[in-house]
Amino acid sequence: MTEPVDRALDILRGGGVVAIPTETVYGLAADASNEAAVRRIFEIKRRPADHPLIVHIASAAGLEQWAASVSRDAALLADDCWPGPLTLLLPRAASVLNVVTGGRSSVGLRVPAHPLTLELLTRFGGGLAAPSANRYGKVSPTTAAHVHDDLGPDVDFILDGGACPIGVESTIVDCTVSPPQILRPGGIPNEVIAALLEETPGETSGPRRASGMLASHYAPVCRVEIFDDPDEARLHVKELRVTGQRVELLDATVDLVDTARHLYERLRDADRRNVDEVVAILPPPTGLGHAIRDRLTKAAGLG
Repeated sequence: MTEPVDRALDILRGGGVVAIPTETVYGLAADASNEAAVRRIFEIKRRPADHPLIVHIASAAGLEQWAASVSRDAALLADDCWPGPLTLLLPRAASVLNVVTGGRSSVGLRVPAHPLTLELLTRFGGGLAAPSANRYGKVSPTTAAHVHDDLGPDVDFILDGGACPIGVESTIVDCTVSPPQILRPGGIPNEVIAALLEETPGETSGPRRASGMLASHYAPVCRVEIFDDPDEARLHVKELRVTGQRVELLDATVDLVDTARHLYERLRDADRRNVDEVVAILPPPTGLGHAIRDRLTKAAGLG
């Protein structure tokens, strides 16, 4: 029987699309140098063509192939955080396809930490364009079963690497500006980025230029309503239940690591059980709380 990584390699080299595991969420991968293959990602996800993709590479040594220049800040972050849940936005090399960047002058690059995908990337020898392996704007997948439920036969192969240990997407840092800006909080907390840079990242400004910057994203079918005050959240749950609605309370303040790991699973489960509304208590904006707040705010359409 062909080993799963061998099969994934054959499909990718043939221009196919493979769902791959990472430490954050599952990605929908294609050869980033094959325009037709990358366009299939957009077709499968039903993703707007101007929404840029992240290119996954095997190591920081691959930066020179994809980036026109690498700032001191970018090199420092790559050295400390890769492999890991960090995406660096850098000036694109001339060879990078427009379809990958959405026509922008920058490209997002990341070295994932999942051992199966690192093996795949090392043996593949190039970059894999890989957004999350779900329909555009919906809840990201953190297991192979989630990918199958979302995409079914549209994806050529699912490389099953088990459940994703972090559960929320990578932190995206724009290193094309000074000081760098955190465009999307994620698996590496904002405070860690600031400590590594030895300065506070700049306020996010300018046009949308990376994944996850939409006001509405990561959204289940059911409504999501968010609260900072736990008492207000619990009162709202009681009021909705009096009217006969099926309501789920999601307290995201207790264990941030566990909440992040299972956040998307819980939103998916709410849809599976036909919940009308998820009422979420937001964690404080610290550590993984930045990413959890971001995802729940966007799930509520308030990002």
